[in-house]
Amino acid sequence: MKISILYSNILALCISPFVSAGEGSPTPATGNEKVGSALRFKAKDIGGKEVDLASYQGNVVLFVNVASKCGLTPQYEQLQALHKKFNGKGLRVLGFPANQFGKQEPGTNSEISVFCKENYDVSFDMFSKVVVKGKGTCELYQHLVASDAKPKGKGGISWNFEKVLVGRDGEVRARFSPRTKPDSKEFLTAVEAALAVAK
Repeated sequence: MKISILYSNILALCISPFVSAGEGSPTPATGNEKVGSALRFKAKDIGGKEVDLASYQGNVVLFVNVASKCGLTPQYEQLQALHKKFNGKGLRVLGFPANQFGKQEPGTNSEISVFCKENYDVSFDMFSKVVVKGKGTCELYQHLVASDAKPKGKGGISWNFEKVLVGRDGEVRARFSPRTKPDSKEFLTAVEAALAVAK
């Protein structure tokens, strides 16, 4: 009998994916609301405060790995325009500075924050620097790059300003290459389609 009870307890632990309350574990945004897999992580904002990404559940979320000294850095302007246009409809733009590509994000979080505000008047949510490719890649980006979402498909982040679009259900819906501009027809069509889905 004891062995049977022990086996049942072990089995319960194995089939429950969220037993551990460690870093990256999901915390539902409201009550019993199911949190999508892309939002089951925590990250520090640009000021160092821990943010539970589950708080974005129900919105369309755009993850972008950004850099201050890249040829694509002017995309900040288009991302800010996207934020202003669609924020009221439920789009949340999240910028994640990363220094893995040509060491084009060498600054501190404070320096990055000042740069974004002074040069592009960024008001969308910015987060602390993370590793998005190679050794030490954060759990969030390990998850995002595993998705086979089109048009880019799965695989490692290729450069600064790659874009991953997550639907209101918290699941990856589309992934775009760094050179796909935030104001391109292809990209805007995907954003509008994701926003059109009811909460």
